Amino acid sequence: MTVAVFDPSRPAFSPYGFTCMRWEASRTSAPDRHNEIEMTLLGSGALIWLVGGHRVRLEAGQLHVFWAAMPHQILAEEGAENFLVATVPLAWVLQWQLPPQVMLPLLQGRVLRNGEPQYSAEDVEMFSRWIDYMDYASAALQKIILLEAHARLLRFAFAEPSVLPEITPVSAPGSNPSELCHAERLAGFIAQHCTQSLSAEDMGRAVDLHPNYAMAVFKRTFGITLNDFLTRQRVSHAQRLLVTSDTPVTDVAFDSGFTSISRFNAAFRCICQCSPVQYRARNRVKDWGIRLP
Repeated sequence: MTVAVFDPSRPAFSPYGFTCMRWEASRTSAPDRHNEIEMTLLGSGALIWLVGGHRVRLEAGQLHVFWAAMPHQILAEEGAENFLVATVPLAWVLQWQLPPQVMLPLLQGRVLRNGEPQYSAEDVEMFSRWIDYMDYASAALQKIILLEAHARLLRFAFAEPSVLPEITPVSAPGSNPSELCHAERLAGFIAQHCTQSLSAEDMGRAVDLHPNYAMAVFKRTFGITLNDFLTRQRVSHAQRLLVTSDTPVTDVAFDSGFTSISRFNAAFRCICQCSPVQYRARNRVKDWGIRLP
C-alpha cells in the first residue's frame, strides 16, 4: 500500500490534477497550495490544520471539502489513520455548478464538513476504490471515477454542510507552545487583514511581539516568511475576485492589497504560473451567478 508523503520543497501551485491518494497523517513543515478542490477523509482520529489562517480540526467519519489554493498545513495529529485525499481541478468543479451556499464559503477559504456521518464507511470504501483504480485507470475508468466524485459533491452540497469553526491553539509534538500560539495568531491576523497596508511592525504589534521576533517565530513554525504568507493571502484574494466577478484586473490588484500593478503581476505569476488574465480565462464560468460580498 503506497502512502504519499508531503514534500515541503514542492513549488506552490504545482498541479495535482484529478487524483485520489492515501497520505501520511503527520505534521507538515510547510504549507501547501494548489488550485484544486480537495476532499479529505480520515478513517480514525483527527488532524489539526491551519487553512487560510483558520485553525480547524478534521475528524474521522466526516467528509471535509476546501479550496486548496488557501495555504494549508497540518499542525498536529491525534491518532489519525487512513488519511484519504481526492483532488479535483477548480475549473471542473465550477462547471458542476454546485449551490452558491457551498461554493461561496469554499472560495472564501473556509473548510466545509458534511452532515452525513452515516456515509462514513461508504466514503472510505469509495475513496479506497478510487485509489486502487487510479493506479491503472484508463480514460474511460477515470471518467467513471470523476462522475462518482461529481455525484458525491452534489450529495455533499444538498446535505447542507457546515463551516468548520476555528479552534483554540494546540501544541504540536516537538513545538514550542508559546511560539505556536503566536504564529497561529499572526496567521489569523494576516488572513483577516491581508487586503490592508501591513508592515512588519503592524503584524508584530497585533500579537504584542517585536517585529523581528514575530518574523522569526512565524518562519520557524510554518516554514514560510511573514511577507511570503501575506503575499500568498493577497494572491488568494485576487483569485477569488478573478473567478467570481467582472472586476477589472487593475482593480483586483488594488482591492487585494497590492500597491502597484507590476508587483501584483509579478507575485501572481510567481505563485500561479500564469497571468491574472490567463487565470480568469481558465477558471471563470460564464453566468455562474456567485459574487463575493
